[in-house]
Amino acid sequence: HVQLVESGGASVQAGGSLRLSCVASGYTYSVNCMGWFRQTPGKQREGVAVIARGGTTKHADFVKGRFTISRDNARNNLSLLMAALQPEDTALYYCAAGPGWVSGTAFFGCDDFRGQGTQVTVS
Repeated sequence: HVQLVESGGASVQAGGSLRLSCVASGYTYSVNCMGWFRQTPGKQREGVAVIARGGTTKHADFVKGRFTISRDNARNNLSLLMAALQPEDTALYYCAAGPGWVSGTAFFGCDDFRGQGTQVTVS
């Protein structure tokens, strides 16, 4: 099992920036893919960005050019730098991990394990 703990969520004004962080522990050797997903009430869960252990990333079209995912394998840390935030980015963001894969156009198996989430509110 893999435990994930997020931090960094906050309330910000439109146009602002935030950095979300996630620390993984447990059987992290089993994890290839890590990522950020978000959920708002009444909406389907969305994949925001994912990254493979080797560094391949995929960002959702709605965050390209604004959000950047990064990973420190040695420290089992995952980050999401968010810029130019908009009210529609308001959501519960959670860190996820799994043994899956990432390509430039798709990903699979990146959310076998999930954290509790951190709230981002943009007004």
